[in-house]
Amino acid sequence: MLKAAIFDIDGTLIDAVDFDAEAWQRAFHHFGYIDIQFDEVRSQIGKGGDQLLPVFLSKEEIERIGKQLEEYRSDLFRREYLHRIRPFPKVRELFMRLKKDGYQLALASSSNEQDLEEYKNIANIADLLEAQTSSDDAEKSKPAPDIFEAALQNLGKLKPEEAVVIGDTPYDAQGASKSGIREIIGVLCGGFAEADLRQGGCREIFRDPADLLEHYERSPFAQTRKAA
Repeated sequence: MLKAAIFDIDGTLIDAVDFDAEAWQRAFHHFGYIDIQFDEVRSQIGKGGDQLLPVFLSKEEIERIGKQLEEYRSDLFRREYLHRIRPFPKVRELFMRLKKDGYQLALASSSNEQDLEEYKNIANIADLLEAQTSSDDAEKSKPAPDIFEAALQNLGKLKPEEAVVIGDTPYDAQGASKSGIREIIGVLCGGFAEADLRQGGCREIFRDPADLLEHYERSPFAQTRKAA
């Protein structure tokens, strides 16, 4: 029986993907990589820096400037973009419905712990969570399974078959699948195409959190309760 819902947050619960991508692009440009385009970076959002940087930089470049580039991006993002982020509609209402049905709730994000703390307050869900994991809790970020494995441990050592993952990127689905989780819901509000989410491993697709709440009865959460 399903016991927990594990949510990504950036692009799933809050509208931050474009800001995140723009901050990364500006950081690359600051360090001289002016040919890297916004759409190229945006397609990689959902990964942590450890997985994103190798897409654009060589191993030698990462060793030379990777840490400085990530720090520059983080400072830029917090200074110029963080205050502009808003939650998607009905996020808190969805979480309250899940809590009413007895589900444990957790966040599993490729963001660092500092940003995650800000994000959960923006989404107005901090008081509804049982657990949270960030890139700081994992050796590798998404699409590696580490963050989801940590989330399961933080939820009382749940089995993978007892959890549902909700995310907006193929990297969420890939990471969840590698951790053994099979119930994966994709949302389109982060900008990835439905075909990409299904190819990544999402079984169900909804437009956004409000759509998931509106059609809750056809979600794995309601279907599991009916089966029980």
